[in-house]
Amino acid sequence: MSNLTFFFVFCLLASLSHAIELDFCVGDVSLPRGPEGYACKDPASVTTDDFVYTGFRGERTITNVFGNNVTLAFSDAFPALNGLGISMARLDFGVGGVIPLHSHRTSEVLILAKGSIIAGFIDANNTAYYKTLQVGDVMVFPQAMLHFQINVGRTPATAFVTLNGANPALQLTTPSLFAGNLPADIAEQITLLSHEEVMRMKRMFGTA
Repeated sequence: MSNLTFFFVFCLLASLSHAIELDFCVGDVSLPRGPEGYACKDPASVTTDDFVYTGFRGERTITNVFGNNVTLAFSDAFPALNGLGISMARLDFGVGGVIPLHSHRTSEVLILAKGSIIAGFIDANNTAYYKTLQVGDVMVFPQAMLHFQINVGRTPATAFVTLNGANPALQLTTPSLFAGNLPADIAEQITLLSHEEVMRMKRMFGTA
């Protein structure tokens, strides 16, 4: 057996042995979070309620400039997800609301629960894949692809997403350009927008 094969088998067995040791690792959010997540809560103090998340209940108030409200269910809010390498979110859209162009470190699966939306992503060849989704439809957004959702119905819309990472991160393209500390002259050069257009966007985000 080559050294490389031996190393691969050793790593596989090590990961399997860790999985066998614990049925679950409900996060103890009272302790600092490390690179691998939270330390495990004492199993003797774990109850059924630890495995149930109620934060997606009820209606949402839409207040932001994009006409959306995003409710996250990551391991800090839902400690039962700790160590599982998954996270969730609820997306609420007002009429005409959007989740603007953005990306994650992870892949995403979306299921539409209410309303009608256009959802899509753009690949590295600048090909756009998009479709109008109806209630019950599911769409996949591959890892790191720029993607978006738009409410095209006459009523509010709601979707739920699952991501294959404990901390998928979120980078919104427009706020990255105009809501941070990127100087206006650089934003003009890299977007080909006029000075007036860039300043209008920066004023919208309160950075001008």
